[in-house]
Amino acid sequence: MATSPTTAGPAPWRKLFLEHVQAMPVPEFSLSTVRKVNSSGTTAAYYAPRARTCVFRGLFAGLPVNPKNDAELNPEVYDSDFLSFTTDCRMDKMAELFGVEPGGGGGRDARLDGSGGGAPVEAAFWVKEKGTQWRVRGTAHVLAPDVEDTPEGRQVIATLMARMRKKDPDSGSGSDSEGKGWSFAREITAQFGNLSPLMRGSFRNPPPGTPVALPVADDRLGLGQKVTSLDDEVARGNFRVVVIVPEEVDCCDLSDMEHGRRWIYTFVGDRSTPAAPGALIQDGWEKVEVWP
Repeated sequence: MATSPTTAGPAPWRKLFLEHVQAMPVPEFSLSTVRKVNSSGTTAAYYAPRARTCVFRGLFAGLPVNPKNDAELNPEVYDSDFLSFTTDCRMDKMAELFGVEPGGGGGRDARLDGSGGGAPVEAAFWVKEKGTQWRVRGTAHVLAPDVEDTPEGRQVIATLMARMRKKDPDSGSGSDSEGKGWSFAREITAQFGNLSPLMRGSFRNPPPGTPVALPVADDRLGLGQKVTSLDDEVARGNFRVVVIVPEEVDCCDLSDMEHGRRWIYTFVGDRSTPAAPGALIQDGWEKVEVWP
């Protein structure tokens, strides 16, 4: 890779966050985005909130082990603090992840078919088993099949690599030693392989959000399909991995309602002096305890 990974250690919130998420029966979270909407009858636009439930698919480059996944996996070279989830590129939220106006009379924005994004999002987890709420705020980046072949895809790679880290920081430096054999395209395929055949088949559903009364133009599309292949043309064409690069993490522990506690972690990079009263800086993050 041409872009060198960070030398910082794991985020100070990472270990506890993973412990909490792993305690959830299903690691669901609410994804909030901002949608640009045209006002009816005018050229003015306004911004409206949108939220939906998604499933956490692990921290990027640290795919959860699934013995039924027969995809080739990347070597264990990199690690990250990025949240990942999967989605269908035909979903409404794609315009929000890219920060563009949804297609109207002019049709769909061609940028939504490839890699890109970078719009602000928030992922909120309520971990009932631990009595703790986690809110992760950052930017969302979409990995499409073109991620290694287009300028937009290479820009996404550069953005992610700047905050990824090597699992073995002593294994040398330079592009050849930093991730030789590690591929973003392979990671996308591994994410697809980690899904069940029925979930893979959901990417062959009719276009999401279109009226059921309208005919489906492509006879390959339909509900309830099971996909066992990793190379299904239709499903892979619609499949996307989304990576959230966190800028702020808000952890509110209400397991003891009489003594609730809350911490806010803010990514500060190389800054060494805390800005908030009582704050500490560790591995590029400022941590401050606040009232819940």
